[in-house]
Amino acid sequence: MSTPVLADRSVRMAPRRRLALAAAAVGWFVLYQLNLPWWDWIVYDVAGLDAETRLGGAVHFFVYDTTKIALLLTGVIFVVTVLRSFMSVERTRALLGGRREGVGNVAAAGLGVVTPFCSCSAVPAFIGFVAAGVPLGVTLSFLIASPLVNEVAIVLLLGLFGWKITLLYIAGGMTIAIVAGYVLGKLRLERWVEPFVFETRLHGNVVDSSVGLTWDDRIAMGREEVGSILRKIWPYLLVGIALGAAIHGWVPEQWITDHASSGLWGVVVAVGLGIPLYSNAAGVLPLVETLHDKGLPMGTVLAFMMSVVALSMPEMILLRRVLKKQLIAAYVAVVGTGILATGYLFNLVI
Repeated sequence: MSTPVLADRSVRMAPRRRLALAAAAVGWFVLYQLNLPWWDWIVYDVAGLDAETRLGGAVHFFVYDTTKIALLLTGVIFVVTVLRSFMSVERTRALLGGRREGVGNVAAAGLGVVTPFCSCSAVPAFIGFVAAGVPLGVTLSFLIASPLVNEVAIVLLLGLFGWKITLLYIAGGMTIAIVAGYVLGKLRLERWVEPFVFETRLHGNVVDSSVGLTWDDRIAMGREEVGSILRKIWPYLLVGIALGAAIHGWVPEQWITDHASSGLWGVVVAVGLGIPLYSNAAGVLPLVETLHDKGLPMGTVLAFMMSVVALSMPEMILLRRVLKKQLIAAYVAVVGTGILATGYLFNLVI
């Protein structure tokens, strides 16, 4: 008898809760709109820095971008987490389990964008999916899409470059995840997965953790996720914005253009530089914005970003626990080729 009441509570929202959320949304929008004039006044009028000097431009870039990105992350992470509370990892795994390759790769890439996932959960997610019978290629499409096209990357791209660039990035990232997963699946590389993965068995019925959540639960999850993600990425965010501010203020545009826009090799160099780095979208996007402002083609800087978030060395080290070296090499080769192709394509169309 309690199930209908629980389901009703999870769907309906109390009027007072609606009013509080509406007030929070209005407050967020006002703060976002006041961000630029506020820092113009603080940096140029109160602090007395000149907007035409390198120091003034760098300081303004740092404080304005830090506030803007923090507001974007806070708002979008909260909304996405609440929406994502209706789609659990257990449900995702069940949806992918019966899919054949091709259709499964498309579904996996789409679900990878909206399902909670980070580098630290790469190994348990991989084991859980394979143990549940999800094909290897479909699982890899999910693992590629999750860090590459996530809510942080989407919201920051939208805030920094607008919806056209954001849509191109989403399309490029999804295509890489789908095609790379499909190709790796067709190569039948299961022999290069550590044997214990296939020996793992899921016992009992998996309980869907999204069932029975009330709106209070979902809102609490949103607040907790905002705090958790901001605590994890804040150092990378500040370092990325600081580097962007330094380049914005002191590195000459001609130097960047001469050394990083080297024709056909520019995208290759960008991807090669991105793979060893360890960062995420929040940390690398301020640097991407500045490099583009200094003259790098959009395709080159986005390929750099993709290589950082999709092929970072720490994630490869984590995946080594479940994948043999040969499969990791194939993974990097296929995904890296997709990133290169996407970078060149973006340079042609943007």
